[in-house]
Amino acid sequence: MIRTLQLTKSFGERTLWQDVDLTVPTGEMLALVGPSGSGKTTLLNCLGLLEKPSSGDILHDGTRITRLGAGGRRRFRRAHLGYLFQNYALMENATIRENLDVAGRDRKLHARALERVGLAGREKEKVHRMSGGEQQRIALARLMVKRPSLVLADEPTGALDEDNGRMVVDTLREMAREGCAVVIATHNDDVRDSCDAVFDVSTQRLTAAV
Repeated sequence: MIRTLQLTKSFGERTLWQDVDLTVPTGEMLALVGPSGSGKTTLLNCLGLLEKPSSGDILHDGTRITRLGAGGRRRFRRAHLGYLFQNYALMENATIRENLDVAGRDRKLHARALERVGLAGREKEKVHRMSGGEQQRIALARLMVKRPSLVLADEPTGALDEDNGRMVVDTLREMAREGCAVVIATHNDDVRDSCDAVFDVSTQRLTAAV
């Protein structure tokens, strides 16, 4: 579970959002929506301890992770956090297997993850030869290999066709059922409607998904 308590982020005199209180239980998916520039990615980055909030606290399973030092933040990200970036964040000159090795070296788990994303048997192929949709599937497989307790996804379907986008959302839902809390920043209505709750960052309104 991830929870925020009166979380605020400001840049100089501009406040992106303030006093945000959110709870994402294990097994559930939260969509972050709002216009470009409203602070969706910044909120994701704060949840992942990649940026520091101006005030407030973030709790992960009861631990106030905003109070961790540099080493503690690195250990938290390594042990608990899975991040699905829009730009994939892969080692492009490496093979699929080498990219999955970053998350774990369990070959059986590699095989299951690649089968789940439709890339079974392609471990030795170089990433730079693959399409954008295939690269996002590799990033998703890497996430499955890591098996994090918190998944943060930044516009994970933004560059994908409808079928690949649906596969990403379905896999994130499966990971939630298996014990993750999932937070997705998105402009996509279908992704939003696939989540359990929706937080509009610009209005700071939390609602149940339709």
